[in-house]
Amino acid sequence: MVEFANEAAMERLAMGMMSCSLAKEEWTHAAHFAATLWLMERRPEMRLEVEMPGLIRRFNASLGGENTDTAGYHETITQASLRAARAFLVARSGMALEEVGRELMGSRLGKSDWLMEYWTRERLFSVEARRGWVEPDLKGLEF
Repeated sequence: MVEFANEAAMERLAMGMMSCSLAKEEWTHAAHFAATLWLMERRPEMRLEVEMPGLIRRFNASLGGENTDTAGYHETITQASLRAARAFLVARSGMALEEVGRELMGSRLGKSDWLMEYWTRERLFSVEARRGWVEPDLKGLEF
């Protein structure tokens, strides 16, 4: 998996997203987690829960995308993914970052529908959930 070939590949994805120079086709589910893990580990001064929304919105716009009530940035998905990535990283302290990423992608988090275990489709894809944090309606988040 190219996203987790090594830490330099993860850094390239994170920096490419932040500088809006990453190609759209490279911004995969795995790339989201690769960039997030790298930022969490190598840029601990960043408050990702606060800064990531703006970074993603800006990146989406740089690709010609829109951040609306039906497309682009999604707050609940972003915040849930940040919580999941942070918990995964903390539980694997001392492990090489690319190995953490490979394990994460081999887990249930590696499937793009992992959130459906916690939210119904209607709730997760509501305008309310896109605009702000919405608590899960199936079961609490557990990592």
